[in-house]
Amino acid sequence: MSAQATCRDTTFAGLPACELALPQGDRLLVALYGAHVLSWVSGGQERLYLSPQSLMDGQAAIRGGVPVCFPQFNQRGPMADRLPKHGFARNVAWQADAAELASDHARLTLRLNDNTQTRTWWPQAFALALHIELSQGALQLSLEVHNTDDQPLAFSGALHTYLAVPDVTQATLQGLGGQPEWDSLTDTHAQAADTLRFAAEFDRVYEAGPQPMTLNQTLHISQSPSWANTVVWNPAQDLCKRLADMPDEGWRQMLCIEAAQVYEPITLPAGGRWAGWQRLQVLSP
Repeated sequence: MSAQATCRDTTFAGLPACELALPQGDRLLVALYGAHVLSWVSGGQERLYLSPQSLMDGQAAIRGGVPVCFPQFNQRGPMADRLPKHGFARNVAWQADAAELASDHARLTLRLNDNTQTRTWWPQAFALALHIELSQGALQLSLEVHNTDDQPLAFSGALHTYLAVPDVTQATLQGLGGQPEWDSLTDTHAQAADTLRFAAEFDRVYEAGPQPMTLNQTLHISQSPSWANTVVWNPAQDLCKRLADMPDEGWRQMLCIEAAQVYEPITLPAGGRWAGWQRLQVLSP
């Protein structure tokens, strides 16, 4: 009988967490606080960047890994004046279902329903689910939104993925060539170059492309069409020094490539549902 994947309850920096592990060696660690994926090891390498200076106090948002941004992206949303930056889903505790385990994959779902804490920010009734699917060389994260209210629900958001890179100044990202691009630093619009490079601060929103992106010829990144945008971000040296939860040189080891809804909120009718995913796949050497 072949070995099965495992799921065990653990802690990380004092926060309750779940660890998924495959017999082939791939591992994933997710904190219940924020349903925040902290680590994904595949092929013996850490594929996500987690800041060693991130606050793990169960109050502040965690810097790195995969934050879940909901119900707004940055401070763009129907209630931007009332909601925390990037919403509140990354700042509250979620609940984990029992994992589904097989010999070649593991699936774990974390859930968040409206509660007394969320209603201090947002009066909406809702149910969120983050489905984590780990297989050899691949990770897929799927966010589901269910409007359990009797009024419409409008939201924006993102899977704000921090990918680990050896040196971002040498990194290349392909797959967005020709897509509409907004540079938020200069407030200018253009078409994306075939190959993106990161020699300076970079913060751009793209119309999501139909093909997977390729980072450093080592990782494919794809997303469902239900996310309208792809965001690519690196703070570079000057901004990084102003981020209290990042080492001064941490910017060199990370690049955010996010499946996102930035410009136009998604509106669900009463009882309506929406789902959007991002998939990361390691390319064979």
